[in-house]
Amino acid sequence: MAEITQSESIRDVVVVLPSSHGDARGRFVESYRRSWFPLGREMVQANRSDKEAGAVVGLHYHLHQADYWYVTRGRARVVLHDLRAGSPTEGATEVLELGGTTERGVFVPPGVAHGFASLTELTLTYLVDQYYNPADELGVAWDDPEIAAGWGVADPILSARDRENPYRAAIAPELRPRFGLRS
Repeated sequence: MAEITQSESIRDVVVVLPSSHGDARGRFVESYRRSWFPLGREMVQANRSDKEAGAVVGLHYHLHQADYWYVTRGRARVVLHDLRAGSPTEGATEVLELGGTTERGVFVPPGVAHGFASLTELTLTYLVDQYYNPADELGVAWDDPEIAAGWGVADPILSARDRENPYRAAIAPELRPRFGLRS
């Protein structure tokens, strides 16, 4: 049976330690179950991200979409930051590792910025509860000193989009997530 825990740092973030069963043929892991997430809705799209060691993705956030992340190959350092105005954990940052010997998944609610650094070559699968909507693809600077994330890579490889994201203090008011609002 999977172990499901609420984050102690960021409200509504859920960490899953799935159970794994193996024998001479290999192993089986139930990595996701809708009932594990009190705020979860039906996941409508699955995505896969393959990254080279040293890549940094994010920080991204959504006003309406939740994500569930699970690393199937390699290791990632995940950075989460609560951007939600009015949240009891607003401004909190959490860093955790997924993959490798730390087999776990993480549910990220809307309004929590999320990103990852590839500590090795990796494959990250993620489920989302909204279809892709470019208007809900927002970002905050990965190196914002107010967030103070420890990414664990010396010379990060970043996309042009992630290099151009604004600092938290410069996010336009209409693009700031609000705690408890969801459509």
